[in-house]
Amino acid sequence: MTSSTKITDSHCHLDFPDFDDARAEYINRAVEAGVHRMVTICTRLKNEPNVRAIAEEFAPVFYAAGTHPMSAAEEPLTSVEELCRMAKHPKMVGIGETGLDYHYTADSKDIQQKSLRIHCAAAAEAGLPLIIHARAADDDMARILAEEHGNAPFGCVMHCFSSSRELAEAALDLGFYLSMSGIGTFPKSQEIRDIFASAPVERILVETDAPYLAPPPFRGKQNEPSYVVHTAKVAADVYGLSYEDFAAQCERNFERLFTKAVFA
Repeated sequence: MTSSTKITDSHCHLDFPDFDDARAEYINRAVEAGVHRMVTICTRLKNEPNVRAIAEEFAPVFYAAGTHPMSAAEEPLTSVEELCRMAKHPKMVGIGETGLDYHYTADSKDIQQKSLRIHCAAAAEAGLPLIIHARAADDDMARILAEEHGNAPFGCVMHCFSSSRELAEAALDLGFYLSMSGIGTFPKSQEIRDIFASAPVERILVETDAPYLAPPPFRGKQNEPSYVVHTAKVAADVYGLSYEDFAAQCERNFERLFTKAVFA
């Protein structure tokens, strides 16, 4: 039975091999759970045709494209023009994911920063929201986002947010959004939940980052878009809302940021 409460998984990776065995089944299961929209994310632009094809095949699926910071040193540097050309597709609704990751790939921070700035400029020019991955790079992230937003404003979501309170506040001050993933549901993640609790509920999205970071009761297993409901229920508790009211608020938030997904 399909849930009457609708919600969006704002970030997943349906092109990953984990879903190759039964992609349609995973998507149908999500729809039955009330997840009526999914944004699947391209992390290497050479894979954009495959990601685009999934969005074209499945009505509930939209997509975004960019170069993941951990891949920035391995992939050809993109351009504003290339990203804006891709952004003309009716189901491409965001730029990214891009960002900075100094946890695993600090040695490539210079090219990561250059790539990030290109993505920021493309988001501003294309009028699509930027999707940011941030890990162990809070100071540079806050600085570059502020500089680029000052040059040419753009919308933005801090995907899978698990960084510092300072970065959260810097992002919110720029009008950006924070997205809660399964990390926010883990028992040891109270500090992250506290950061979310201090943010306006009007600036919150939810996601799975599937196939990673499955929330309880599926932790340790492959994540999938239908599980975003479990993350949203934890987030609803953070804000003292019913799941239905929180889901409705998330839908308003998503549609305010990802405007193209409303009319595609």
